[in-house]
Amino acid sequence: MTDIPESHPRYLSLKTREKLVQGVEEGMTSKAGLIAHGRGEAFDYLLGEETTPFAEKAERYALKLMKEADNAVISINGNVAALVPDSIVKLGQDLDAKLEVNLFHRTDKRMELIEKKLKDNGAEEVLGSEPDAKIPDLEHARALCSEEGIYSSDVVLVPLEDGDRAKALSDMGKTVITIDLNPLSRTAQVSDVTIVDNIIRAVPNMNKQEPLEEGFSNHKNLNRTLKYMSQRLFDLSEEL
Repeated sequence: MTDIPESHPRYLSLKTREKLVQGVEEGMTSKAGLIAHGRGEAFDYLLGEETTPFAEKAERYALKLMKEADNAVISINGNVAALVPDSIVKLGQDLDAKLEVNLFHRTDKRMELIEKKLKDNGAEEVLGSEPDAKIPDLEHARALCSEEGIYSSDVVLVPLEDGDRAKALSDMGKTVITIDLNPLSRTAQVSDVTIVDNIIRAVPNMNKQEPLEEGFSNHKNLNRTLKYMSQRLFDLSEEL
């Protein structure tokens, strides 16, 4: 990885990008994942690259739902494995949630590399490499899943997700939680809980927060997030 001095004003952002580039070089992350990250990073600028109160509320409510679930599952793709392998494994352990690898650009090699990455970071079991079920109404590789994992889950966390699979999971009657920096994405709109936060902040936050016991409206939370982004953009324009 490139030696980036901590004094660099974009240190954290550049280190995050380097992790993804390394993931691509290792064969774990798809090149398309780099594009997806860049799109998300643009929305993160509008948040001030900070966790908003709205994101924190969604994170805490997600914890509540996952703790109360009968079969909570965390779906993991190449970007998740490259960016937060240690904290996503810890989250699964703390919530007694299963980990399952699910990829759009699926190859046996990528599945193997991601599973190894998670196990190197403490995971005891990782599902997904031997799918025995399919999510209905999906015609690509993300339909492939594990019967004991995503297929039979009642609550599923799908960070950095494709909108069509999020909708398909919702149509199956599952409670869908996502981490997505774009509040306007299909995934954000169809999920039951949308955490509009950078995954490198969101997952570590969830590892140290307490569940939210009060009510939660995803629609209202997304609305407030959009207003926050709009106001911040207006304030920045006034400073020019």
